[in-house]
Amino acid sequence: MEKVVVIYDSKYGSTERYARWIAEELSCPLKKRAEAGKDDLKNYDVIVYGGGLYAGGVSGIRLLTGSGKLLENKKVILFTCGLADPSDPENVKHIRESLGKVLTPDMMERFRIFHLRGGIDYGKLSLVHRSMMGMLVRMMKKKDPSELGEEDREILRTYGGTVDFINLETARPVIECAREAAV
Repeated sequence: MEKVVVIYDSKYGSTERYARWIAEELSCPLKKRAEAGKDDLKNYDVIVYGGGLYAGGVSGIRLLTGSGKLLENKKVILFTCGLADPSDPENVKHIRESLGKVLTPDMMERFRIFHLRGGIDYGKLSLVHRSMMGMLVRMMKKKDPSELGEEDREILRTYGGTVDFINLETARPVIECAREAAV
């Protein structure tokens, strides 16, 4: 049995960039979620899973939620990647609340969970995601400007363009956690 594998699901590339760097740093296999199956979970001691955040959900998380028994004796490290700034405790609270709706209480307790910040290129968004962002911006514009936080203002300022918040160094705790788990 091998020690560590990194599996990811990325629609627009931010999660993939983090996953590639994490796998390189760990010198371990990297697999796209679409190519990973239950055997990949069986054959490794440590599973690092990365998924993009979309409307509060984590892409591809069914691989974990549908594999409860297989994961019982595994060390699972989950990282999310989205626009929300993980240095804001309110953002982390919302992400954790959303995760709590799909992960069992045992998974929430056992999994090591990290949140990384990605980016957005409005020109590459699907129609659904472009519409969702448009609705969000319209709602923000209706608010009194004094009610908007810095992150809201940033979304309004960059709407329609490209923004990249990726900082590979913020994934260092994920890497260190996987190294410790593989010992």
